[in-house]
Amino acid sequence: MRPDIKFHLHRARHGAALAIGPGKVALLEAIAQTGSISAAAKTLGMSYRRAWILVDETNRCLVRPAVRAAAGGMRGGGTALTPTGVELVHRYRKLERRTKTAAERELASLFRSVPARVSPAK
Repeated sequence: MRPDIKFHLHRARHGAALAIGPGKVALLEAIAQTGSISAAAKTLGMSYRRAWILVDETNRCLVRPAVRAAAGGMRGGGTALTPTGVELVHRYRKLERRTKTAAERELASLFRSVPARVSPAK
């Protein structure tokens, strides 16, 4: 059995609570890949408004923004992760892998030491 482990990081800072989880990180990764909040939202099946709210919420809770948007013009606008955003995604994914590995190890040990309940035959 491989557990499905998801976690969220919460931290209060300067009166604002930073909450980062799999959804926001997936959005940041999609923005990095597509170069657009709109395209990232579409990729993830969420509304542009929801994506913009999540990006704004993340940016306001960090000392430096994770995402920087450029206004449209002749060449069009665009959105990119800042170095802070890249680092945030990298560290979150690293912590996610380590947490999952540790949890899988712990649960495997638990399941070896606790006998499984056998359903009675009907």
